[in-house]
Amino acid sequence: MALVSQTGPSHSIRTEIVRYKAGKMVVVSMTYHMKASKMKELCGGFLSSSCNSSKKEQILCINDSGFRCNRGHRIIVAASPPAEDAVIARGPLTKEDLVDYLASGCKPKEKWRIGTEHEKFGFEFGTLRPITYEQIEELLNGIAERFDWEKIKEGDYIIGLKQGKQSISLEPGGQFELSGAPLETLHQTCAEVNSHLYQVKAVAEEMGIGFLGIGFQPKWALKDIPIMPKGRYHIMRNYMPKVGTLGLDMMFRTCTVQVNLDFISEADMIRKFRAGLALQPIATALFANSPFMEGKPNGYLSMRSHIWTDTDNNRTGMLPFVFDDSFGFEQYVDYALDVPMYFVYRKKKYIDCTGMTFRDFMAGKLPCIPGELPTLNDWENHLTTIFPEVRLKRYLEMRGADGGPWRRLCALPAFWVGILYDEVSLQKVLDMTVDWTAEERQMLRNKV
Repeated sequence: MALVSQTGPSHSIRTEIVRYKAGKMVVVSMTYHMKASKMKELCGGFLSSSCNSSKKEQILCINDSGFRCNRGHRIIVAASPPAEDAVIARGPLTKEDLVDYLASGCKPKEKWRIGTEHEKFGFEFGTLRPITYEQIEELLNGIAERFDWEKIKEGDYIIGLKQGKQSISLEPGGQFELSGAPLETLHQTCAEVNSHLYQVKAVAEEMGIGFLGIGFQPKWALKDIPIMPKGRYHIMRNYMPKVGTLGLDMMFRTCTVQVNLDFISEADMIRKFRAGLALQPIATALFANSPFMEGKPNGYLSMRSHIWTDTDNNRTGMLPFVFDDSFGFEQYVDYALDVPMYFVYRKKKYIDCTGMTFRDFMAGKLPCIPGELPTLNDWENHLTTIFPEVRLKRYLEMRGADGGPWRRLCALPAFWVGILYDEVSLQKVLDMTVDWTAEERQMLRNKV
């Protein structure tokens, strides 16, 4: 966490970051000094790329693309996932910090990117059975060694790979996921998908393994699905049956493709969020690809989408409040603060905090870690455990589509980029859907 203090005509910025890598803890501490006039010049220079809100002044933030000037002389450093560096705050987080974390995603249009994620089911050619963790481990090691990926481990288990801004990870039932890099064009997105599938296929075929692009496991029952050795999934597996009847199916038997897109300001985020939610059922219909369960038709074209209706209603759905006049970053933070938590990540272990809220955590009232206060990492991790049809982090995630074959993996980002990154298309969608009621949007979701 970096804090800015002011003494006389100059400013001092002190940053302290604790990094956990390869079992070691390294404390990096840096102090910068600059004249007040230089600080003012710095703030002014980056104001054009700021995330403007009519409700509040500007706070100085730092993110991947630069600075955002605002009140209070605070610098918010972007958090990192638990497998990476952990950023430890020097003081207690405030609600304003959480709002600023989301707002730090704002970027000028020339820096907008396209991030595509997709999941797929692995199976043995001979038996059609789902692949085991041991087979996945061999596959990950093979891809890492042949194509120069960095291995990600949890304890003694390899649970993913990283190469530049791309990563490969495992969903609870071994679904193989590529989280693509933020790319400038759809052509780059398709090239990335092509490259990934080529690499996976090159190693997997030698092992007698294939991959299926579909939204729901078409053949095997829950009891046949292997469980991946990731701590967060153990916590989720125990919790899901308490809050819905289909949560375990969501975890172990579904696959999706989604696209992550940027916004220039709070107002732009709101417009894209509303358009994305209103049209999400259309995307679900267009990409519906999960009609089978345990070898038979299941009565749905998108079984995956149906499963989300009874997974955990505290963290899923169409988010009607996004269409309220008061909606913005702060209102999403209020929503996320009251979504029940799954876990906190401490000393390279996931600690069960189910049933408590992040608001409790902010007050130091988590029984699992009494008196301890959250970091930005905890906030970032918590945001990944919320599953609405469109999700806000430091970008917007379109989450309504079933996984599918190669062409659909390239088509989904094309669909949403064409609507949300084009001002004329976006405005026409908003004009078309402006008078839809919450009941009508939910009806469309239910019908799909």
